[in-house]
Amino acid sequence: MYPVLFKLGHFTLRSYGVMIATAFIVGLYLARKEARRKGIGEENIVNFSLYALIAGIVGARLYYIIFYDLSNYLSHPAEIFSIWKGGLAIHGGIIGGLLTAIWFAKRQKISFWKLSDTLAPSLIIGQAIGRIGCFLIGGAYGTPTQLPWGIVFPKGTPASFAYGSQPLHPTELYEMLLDFSIFLFLWKWRKKGKYDGYLFLLYLILYSGIRFFVEIFRGDSLYIWGTSLKTAQVIGILIIVISLLIMRFLSSSKRRNDKGQNPNDK
Repeated sequence: MYPVLFKLGHFTLRSYGVMIATAFIVGLYLARKEARRKGIGEENIVNFSLYALIAGIVGARLYYIIFYDLSNYLSHPAEIFSIWKGGLAIHGGIIGGLLTAIWFAKRQKISFWKLSDTLAPSLIIGQAIGRIGCFLIGGAYGTPTQLPWGIVFPKGTPASFAYGSQPLHPTELYEMLLDFSIFLFLWKWRKKGKYDGYLFLLYLILYSGIRFFVEIFRGDSLYIWGTSLKTAQVIGILIIVISLLIMRFLSSSKRRNDKGQNPNDK
């Protein structure tokens, strides 16, 4: 693993930060390309991305802190800012980004659903790249396994602290590959959306499904307070149900609008 790529004096270049930056740059490039096609303005994407980056990181960190060990972080507040050690929960990032998108769309007077469709492929490829960063620091690790592709993480990594020298499921790579698969699917279908919001809701459903699966093998899962329920799986089920309900509502609204615009309808 390579948590630190190199040091130059007091400057340290950490692999996790590099992967987060790479995810942001790639995601921004694709979102700007989609914005041109959908006619919502590249400048809107650039401006939104700056807000979303901050809100996403803050949301991801707060979510992790709340569900991981809130009392410990309150006792050691300096650790709150040590994100290079890992500890960013993607569901918190999604929530932070979603709230920011709602605010930004209203402020700029653009369609929230069109904006979210524009961003959907960028979100999932960004998550895939981010998982490479998790792998490099030994975070988001799996449970012990005897499978031939099990990974022994080196000393000093979060995975090593948890399980020592046991081979672990490379859950970071599982999710990376599945995220890339979702990206390829969404990119192929991005021009075939039945209505604004379809692609974004499809992203939420597909990602929640693969995350539910990957959580089966995760060794560092967050849990609902005082239970054995994994937070990501519970949240994932809720997201799938809510997304399907919204899909039904948007589809019905489009059918009603299409019917109302048909001059042959009496």
